[in-house]
Amino acid sequence: MFNDWKQEKATAALVAEAQALSERLSQVKPHVLDSQAAHAQFWAAQYLADGKDLYTVMTWPPATVSKFVNATQTRIAALRKARDYDQSDGLTIWLHTARAVTEPRLLPPVREIWQQVQDAGPNATGTLQELLAEAGLPDTPLRRVPDGLGL
Repeated sequence: MFNDWKQEKATAALVAEAQALSERLSQVKPHVLDSQAAHAQFWAAQYLADGKDLYTVMTWPPATVSKFVNATQTRIAALRKARDYDQSDGLTIWLHTARAVTEPRLLPPVREIWQQVQDAGPNATGTLQELLAEAGLPDTPLRRVPDGLGL
């Protein structure tokens, strides 16, 4: 009984966290949304270069998702410690997306997040192209969303 309560509290916190990100993205200035959208897409390209297609995260086995979530949380903490907030914010979008694989209640706010990423302005494309060029990665489409989100 206590474990059920504890699990429910943890899940509610994850849902609240994803909802807070969605609400924050809906209220930020356009250039901030453009930056976060570009950085989210940059991380997808970075992982793809390492052999992981983040766009298929919804079909990954639960153990693979769990490893990704743990590694991503560690990476985000390191990026924030280094004050690289743009990179950490872009990766946070993927963290919430991966969490939605194992917790369906996260899907509505994650869909909202990705809808906002899709609605980013024209500066997102330029920012993404610059990020990819700096990292030596091939160009990638900006408006792609993870498979299985229903957008």
